[in-house]
Amino acid sequence: MNQNRRDAMRIGSILGLAITAGLLKPSDVFAADWQAGMFDAKSLADAVKAMGGDNYTISKDVSVSGPEIAENGAVVPVVVASAIPNTEMIAILVEKNPNPLSARFTIPAGTEASVSTRVKMGGTSNVHALVKADGKWFIASKEIKVTLGGCGG
Repeated sequence: MNQNRRDAMRIGSILGLAITAGLLKPSDVFAADWQAGMFDAKSLADAVKAMGGDNYTISKDVSVSGPEIAENGAVVPVVVASAIPNTEMIAILVEKNPNPLSARFTIPAGTEASVSTRVKMGGTSNVHALVKADGKWFIASKEIKVTLGGCGG
């Protein structure tokens, strides 16, 4: 266990020195493709546009599952699955949150298009699953009732 700690400290020191010396930029080491605009959007339509979508189709091949009633809006479990071939991306949007986009997942080719996470909900709202497949956009929705708010409540 001590060796693992030493290795982690060694790697951290080397990365820190490389960044300080200008050999590496933080974007080279950390999440370089972060696009804050998507998560800063204030409406569902703005979030979809920020991800590159303009119009979408309601699809029965996309499923959203979660509790009918969530007792705590701070940790609401949500599962999204897509049966649409060539699914590239799955996003989870909570319609009535101050910032609707809660999560965005890139789905590598050849993998099962299913994600499970916990989202924060400020109150009862529709939870939308937005899927991009073959350059087209699809959506499915589910209403989840929240008894105790999670976004500042």
